[in-house]
Amino acid sequence: MAIDDLLDEHEQGERVRTWLRQNGAGIIGGVVLALALIGGWKWWQNEQLNRLADANIRYDAVSRSLQSKDLDEAAKEVAALEGGKAGIYADLAALELAKAQVEAGRNDDAIATLRGLKAEGEFRTLVDQRIARLLIETGKPDEAAQLLEGSSDSAGLEIRGDALVAQDKRDQARDLYTQSLARLDVAAPQRRLLEIKLMDAGGTVADPATETL
Repeated sequence: MAIDDLLDEHEQGERVRTWLRQNGAGIIGGVVLALALIGGWKWWQNEQLNRLADANIRYDAVSRSLQSKDLDEAAKEVAALEGGKAGIYADLAALELAKAQVEAGRNDDAIATLRGLKAEGEFRTLVDQRIARLLIETGKPDEAAQLLEGSSDSAGLEIRGDALVAQDKRDQARDLYTQSLARLDVAAPQRRLLEIKLMDAGGTVADPATETL
């Protein structure tokens, strides 16, 4: 091998060692950071799995309590679920508890359970409508009307009309029932009941083909 080649190799080796001395700390730091990120990700995954497992156990406990008609114990389990990060488990458990409370005639408890739901979007709308119906049944139509104030979908308009009927404001209720019918599909199963409500409020049922929004 030529002397020039040996010198080139030596020079290249020196350059590599110099580069490593200058950048070695950064390389080691990057490796340590990468390992930390991987470890953190695995920890987060395990933590999520543990939370879901715990939520599943508590959800089963709610179901068992409801089956045994122990609503107070079920309420405690639901509160524990809502206090954690159980996601859909907490929502389902609360809905099941509220249903059982209504069936047991404990409407006020059902209202409190539903109000405790951290619902958003369309789900929040459905929950509020259920709360409003229960408020009407418990003699609080003014609270129901306030809760759904401004609601313009068919179900919301119908419930607002129910609240007005409970307040003996049949003329206003008739207008809301008419609007609700106009927004309801002609094949909807609840249409007949809504038509009866409209007629009871002194209104007339128009031909669905002629109804306009």
